[in-house]
Amino acid sequence: MKKVFIFLAEGFEETEAVATIDVMLRGELDVTTVSVTGKSLVTGAHGVVVNAQALFENTDFSKGEMLVLPGGMPGASNLNVHEGLKKLLLQYAKEEKKLAAICAAPLVLGGLDLLQGKKATAYPGFESTLKGAEYVTAGVVKDGNIITGKGPGYALDFGLAIVAELQGATKAKAVAEGLLLEK
Repeated sequence: MKKVFIFLAEGFEETEAVATIDVMLRGELDVTTVSVTGKSLVTGAHGVVVNAQALFENTDFSKGEMLVLPGGMPGASNLNVHEGLKKLLLQYAKEEKKLAAICAAPLVLGGLDLLQGKKATAYPGFESTLKGAEYVTAGVVKDGNIITGKGPGYALDFGLAIVAELQGATKAKAVAEGLLLEK
């Protein structure tokens, strides 16, 4: 089963994290929630507390296929100051592994110059953080090894794009149908 890591920082957007996790699990991906806070319990932007399965500092990321960053504020900013996560994102990019970020979180990828020459989207007002990218208004954008999403209303589509990327269009279509999404 293909391994995906999704990172939680204080102030993450709950809809983007939980809906994406749910869709990835329905798509038969091996998903691990990883706290970058040093503690298992992480509080989202709206007060929902999630018990992460792993702590960043205790996790082996070598067998992963994709790293996923949910947005939210200050969640995206808190991801952006985690030096270990930024080094990991750069390592995955160098190895041509897959990355995904939604809402404000593409700012982390932009700050690392990982969006250079790519099409990308982000929450309105964060366009300038997509350094070197061509901003696209679509809800979900895939360019090369990177998937970006616009915001919470696109969380299911974002998750489906991840499933399509790692498990194929047929699996993503089956998941969408199970969720009663008209596609």
